[in-house]
Amino acid sequence: MNVQISADWKALLQPEFDKPYFAALAAFLKREKAAGKLIYPPGPEIFAAFEATRVADLRVLILGQDPYHGPGQAHGLSFSVPTGVAIPPSLRNMYKELQSDLGCPAPNHGNLSAWAGQGVLLLNASLTVEAARPMSHSGIGWATFTDAVIHAVSVHSRPMVFMLWGGFARQKRNLIDTTRHLVIESAHPSPLSAHNGFLGSRPFSRANAWLREQGRGEVEWCL
Repeated sequence: MNVQISADWKALLQPEFDKPYFAALAAFLKREKAAGKLIYPPGPEIFAAFEATRVADLRVLILGQDPYHGPGQAHGLSFSVPTGVAIPPSLRNMYKELQSDLGCPAPNHGNLSAWAGQGVLLLNASLTVEAARPMSHSGIGWATFTDAVIHAVSVHSRPMVFMLWGGFARQKRNLIDTTRHLVIESAHPSPLSAHNGFLGSRPFSRANAWLREQGRGEVEWCL
């Protein structure tokens, strides 16, 4: 598969692109589009998280489950929406925690590209979804690919932080070398679970404190 992705990521992930499951995944997406299905995010943004964050710059990985399934929301970065799009409820809770944790004023937009530019990989476990059908592409092979991404990052990156929010994300802990990296786990920031351990968990200050200890600087989380 000739996936259009930056050279550093392509070198790391080419073994996955060459496997039969990835060819089957690509063929499925082509068939769905040919059948008139509306797929999010738009094709050029499916791998946007990898374009926005270089391998050498990785400092944090924030794992989401699948892209937003409403019009104009998904742009390839987990939890993020383009500027001008209404801020989703989970991201609003992330902003509440950001304000409580670091005193950052709540932004008036939901675009997290500034985090991505500082080495924060905003990765969804599934990179595509059918419009108005959440989790519709969770069984087509994306999980195999993104599990491989998490493992490859754990093996090849410098010490970094993995933020695993909610039961689904926390299942990925076994892909991470916890002797080298910090894993921050909590409840998911969605309105259904944020009060069960996400709010008050201080993930942003904890990440920065650990990154400083590792000589990795820190992320400017305030947007």
